Amino acid sequence: MDYIQEIIKLKKERNAVILAHFYQESEIQDLADYVEDSLGLARRAQKTNADVIVFAGVHFMAETAKILNPTKTVVIPDLEAGCSLADSCLADKFLEFKKQHPDHIVISYINCTAEIKALSDIICTSSNAEKIVRQIPKDQNYFCSR
Repeated sequence: MDYIQEIIKLKKERNAVILAHFYQESEIQDLADYVEDSLGLARRAQKTNADVIVFAGVHFMAETAKILNPTKTVVIPDLEAGCSLADSCLADKFLEFKKQHPDHIVISYINCTAEIKALSDIICTSSNAEKIVRQIPKDQNYFCSR
């Protein structure tokens, strides 16, 4: 069986787009429609006309694509693909912290799980974090999660 031709055929039949992170193996990158960093891929996901988004990356990346495309099908080929950074921030512990500090605004890095995004007040990227923090009034307490 020619897997490459089967993938191309299935991609066409399902009106799918394949997004691959830079760290994917070259064979996957060769099949991808777009190869970028996680933020670039999230932007591509938001602009695609495809019905199915195949996200060759980690969970938080596919979750972000789904958040940006609630009516589309988003799949991740490797269900075990995790990110130690995203996995290190547990939603129950995060919620506990928020309850202990109700007067704080919570800013979270985009490379976090959908659960953490939902519990956060603001989501930032590495390129806009400083700008966002500078916009918060000086007398407002805030907490930045990773």
